[in-house]
Amino acid sequence: MAKQKSSSKPASAAKGKTAGNGESATLARIAAALERLAPRETAAPNFSAADAFVWQPEGRLAPVPHVNRVEMSLLKGIDRMRDTLVENTERFARGLPANNALLWGARGMGKSSLVKAAHAAVNATLEKKGSQAPLKLVEIHREDIESLPNLMAITRAAPFRFIVFCDDLSFDADDTSYKSLKAVLEGGIEGRPENVMFYATSNRRHLMSRDMMENERSTAINPGETVEEKVSLSDRFGLWLGFHRCSQDEFIAMVEGYVAHYKIPKRGEELKREALEWATTRGSRSGRVAWQFVQDLAGRLGVALKD
Repeated sequence: MAKQKSSSKPASAAKGKTAGNGESATLARIAAALERLAPRETAAPNFSAADAFVWQPEGRLAPVPHVNRVEMSLLKGIDRMRDTLVENTERFARGLPANNALLWGARGMGKSSLVKAAHAAVNATLEKKGSQAPLKLVEIHREDIESLPNLMAITRAAPFRFIVFCDDLSFDADDTSYKSLKAVLEGGIEGRPENVMFYATSNRRHLMSRDMMENERSTAINPGETVEEKVSLSDRFGLWLGFHRCSQDEFIAMVEGYVAHYKIPKRGEELKREALEWATTRGSRSGRVAWQFVQDLAGRLGVALKD
């Protein structure tokens, strides 16, 4: 009897040990699964890597080593808007009061090109003075607007000044992400960081289509209040710069500026005639149409478009 009792102890101990190992293995698997589900800690961005970045919605700033921009001298027919935006950007870079800017109006007239050119021009001025850190340009895509507060959290603590730029910003009827933008620009409890400015381009003055606003008036119980809520987004931009269709003379000046800059051997009345014919086939005159004509002309003449 005693032998049977003594012989059962090792079996019981072995069973308990096996059960303990099984529980430990299960807990290890659960812990590993939770680590995989947990969001990865994002590395702090290296703002010295470039002067321009693209915001990724997962919380990463991708550096842009070479920005696709146009020389400021090639932007014709928008002198007043150019001077106003550059002055506003310079004040912001110097730490003085400045306004968020909305560049709205006719398509292809250089709205986004002006933002990028102003950034480059101000940085060139800062570099000559050698007394301030370069101004950073951060592009955020329209569909990532809801992640804007996360971007603000990253830039708020950085020792640089930032222009957050959204190209072709507009909102549809069922889109409520504009509320995130309203809170960031003005009205949020934290407010916009002192070192961040927001520039946006749009074909719409109020960032929403006219038929959408008319529909709000016809279907809402309090149409005035509903429309005011949405129109108030554009009011958050202290600086409105309107871009309008260019005249024929301005269009020819754009073409001649590109031709001279890239040393394309085509001048005079023949160049003017071909440029106007190109604009007629496109049904519009704009900086974009002028650039498309110059690309076609350079291709036909075998000229490489290199700065």
